[in-house]
Amino acid sequence: MKKTILITGGCGFIGTSLIRKMIQLAPRPTIRILDNFSTGTPDDLNGQFDFSMSPAADCQSAGAITVIEGDVRDYTTALLCAKEADCIIHLAANTGVGPSVEAPRADMEANVIGTFNMLEASRNAGVKTFVFASSGAPAGEVTPPIHEELPPHPVSPYGASKLAGEGYCSAYYRTFGVNTVCLRFGNVYGPGSKKKTSVVAKFVRQALAGEPCVIYGDGKQTRDFIYIDDLVNAVLLSIEKDVGGETFQIATGKENTVWEIAQLTAKELEKRNIKMDIRYDEPRLGDVTRNFSDTRKAAKMLEWQANIPLETGIKRTVDYFIGQK
Repeated sequence: MKKTILITGGCGFIGTSLIRKMIQLAPRPTIRILDNFSTGTPDDLNGQFDFSMSPAADCQSAGAITVIEGDVRDYTTALLCAKEADCIIHLAANTGVGPSVEAPRADMEANVIGTFNMLEASRNAGVKTFVFASSGAPAGEVTPPIHEELPPHPVSPYGASKLAGEGYCSAYYRTFGVNTVCLRFGNVYGPGSKKKTSVVAKFVRQALAGEPCVIYGDGKQTRDFIYIDDLVNAVLLSIEKDVGGETFQIATGKENTVWEIAQLTAKELEKRNIKMDIRYDEPRLGDVTRNFSDTRKAAKMLEWQANIPLETGIKRTVDYFIGQK
């Protein structure tokens, strides 16, 4: 494991799950978290692990886990946080199709300028490894399974901004020698997702609050749902393997409709005497009809595969939300 790792957006769902795994490693890496607290905050870290707060200028001399309040859109902050780091895991982003349709400029600034700043900071600070959290969205409306060699045709501004990030990663690997790895995450879910707006977390949260669980469109649209522990394992392997310049689909390779997810979630909730009130609304702009991944490249080069069945993952997620309530 790298000695010092900077995680942007580290207070969020994936970041905190990743850190919980990292602190179990031996030797344990020094971890820096750069986050603007727009979604996750230091309060979300309390009780999970010990950390200290630090200004960006002093983060090199801070503790084993350091949190820096700052924004990836600010290059000076990015460079200060990158100094003496061995690896950057770039999770910070505007996430989701819906927000990108509502505010495409904000999506671009966070996802394109933010990614460029972190790559440029990597180049100038001598960071050797850069892991970029991408998505299946750059592929757009194609016949799945999605694989790494498909010509991209993004439908949403979110897909376009992630495609731009992948393009810059490719350029910084080939021109400047930064070992960039792009991981196209499937629809991640699991314990710790209390602030996520994607379907599994949203359905459970709405049901527990006694609110309608809304499906946009007819529910026949498909996605590839990956459990958080499987995704974290893929990130860790991408740091350790010699795979600079590569892009990987990180998902299960299985296609499930949103309606199927709703039914599985409702079944788990019914076991606890909680009812889901499922309703339908108009399809959302920018959503694709079908989406699942071919993960053979990740299996071959990262020696990785997803292991947690969907039913098990949803049960654990429901248990988590009920425990939080």
